[in-house]
Parts: sequence; C-alpha cells; structure tokens
Amino acid sequence: MDPVRCTVKGVYVAVGAAGASPAVILNTGENRFLPIYIGLWEAISINNALNNELSPRPLTHDLFVEFFKKFNIRLLSLKIDSLEEGVYYATMLLDRDSVEATMDCRPSDGIALSVRCDAEILIDPGVVESSSVPFDELPRLVDLNSYFSG
Repeated sequence: MDPVRCTVKGVYVAVGAAGASPAVILNTGENRFLPIYIGLWEAISINNALNNELSPRPLTHDLFVEFFKKFNIRLLSLKIDSLEEGVYYATMLLDRDSVEATMDCRPSDGIALSVRCDAEILIDPGVVESSSVPFDELPRLVDLNSYFSG
C-alpha cells in the first residue's frame, strides 16, 4: 500500500491525569489523527515554523535548512516508517543533483524540517491503522501558544 499523506494540524500540550506533554498532531484524513509526543524544544521549533516565526539567530532546524540550501540539497519527503515499543521512526528522502538518499531521523526533527522546506509528510499505512484515532479520542489538547501565555 502507498504511504498516507498527512498534514500538521498543530502543536499542542496534551493534558491528562499523568501531567502535560507537548505533542504534534498529524491529520491523516477522514477524521483520523496521529498524536506524536515530542520534546518541548522540538514542539517550539515546529510551532515557530507553522507560524512563520524566525528567531534573531538560527535555531538548529533553521540551520539545517540553510545547510540544505547552501549545498543544493532538497528535502523531498518525510516518511514515518514504523512504531516500535512506543517509539516512532522516520526517514527523510533527500535529493542533491538528481541523486536521492535517505536519512534516518526522529519524526519531530523531520516534521520541523518538512514544514520549513514545504516537503510532504507521509505515514506508513500500518502506522496509521494502528495509531491514528478520531479527534474526539485524543487527550485534552491546549494550543502550545495558549498554554504558555495564559
């Protein structure tokens, strides 16, 4: 089966009885969403990219994008390949001078780069089947900006 194309719905803080955790929510279509719990700095980076916010000095993901540009590398896509023991795995597909290469990465880093590079985000159909849920089954989500501002 072909990978499932998705979009980033947003970056949130998932709040539950066990506490709060940053999460990026991917929309896999047909009211199915894939929550990926990530680190705070990755959440801020993805949120900044979604809101077209730039820091006065380049942060790590911004630096990678500049590196890609300088060396004529294009990020074609990010594919979330698998979920093993609660950990998601992903691969970036890169192109330089019509030569493609893949690189293993954390999904959060790949998403942060994909948003900045306007690259498509794909998910293995088995991962979508096993891990995506209807929106109303997600934990309580607070928008990342709202969580820290009020």
